Amino acid sequence: MSARFEGKVALVTGAGSGIGRASALAFAREGATVVATGSRAEPIDETVRLIGEEGGKASSVVADVSRPDDVARLVETAVERHGGLHIAHNNAGVFPKPAPVADLDLDAWNAALAVNLTGILLSMKYEIGHMRDHGGGVIVNMASNIGYHGRRPGMAAYAASKTAVSALTRVAALDHIKDGVRINAVSPGATDTTMSLRPGETEAGRAARLATAVPLGRVGQTAEVVAAVLWLASDESAFVVGHDLVADGGVTA
Repeated sequence: MSARFEGKVALVTGAGSGIGRASALAFAREGATVVATGSRAEPIDETVRLIGEEGGKASSVVADVSRPDDVARLVETAVERHGGLHIAHNNAGVFPKPAPVADLDLDAWNAALAVNLTGILLSMKYEIGHMRDHGGGVIVNMASNIGYHGRRPGMAAYAASKTAVSALTRVAALDHIKDGVRINAVSPGATDTTMSLRPGETEAGRAARLATAVPLGRVGQTAEVVAAVLWLASDESAFVVGHDLVADGGVTA
């Protein structure tokens, strides 16, 4: 237990599972008051419960990051409850069913852009709107090694949305660093969450597949991705602006 984020309020989107839940728990362990958000109450309430069991401080807000009114209310609620907003980890995302471009379902395409890209844009819009008027802050967006850094057949919707997140992060960083808001991104490879499992695949099957597909020889651990997020959110990375940090075991090296 450390106190890197003592006295800070950290907002984590997509905090009901996977990397988002791990991030929320990690920020709380290091002293932050966490606002956990997601589109369903039960998973984020569970995250808040787990933080409380460890002695941390957290609250939950149900919000759909693709809806402007929801995101505006989310940031307003976080500030009203906890007195400010200093850190945001914009993690919410979806992974549409893979398909070749000619067979791509337009609803899947629109959903990927709405959550993965517009969700990041809206989150930053309202987070920055508060931060620049209240002493600044730090934002870490979740991109991916699929997109700007590497491509896969059948993943056009996901790759396009995450490529755009990387570019959006860099432009936003330049737009707002003089406002005192420092913005970066993390691009993980396959991690030990359900998102990296293929349909019907077991964890053992995934491990066997990635043993040869990943130069490091294994799936990434959520804690390893979260460590990168927390470093970018901390004063230790104060000179890092507009960076997209890849953590994928060497896949896109």
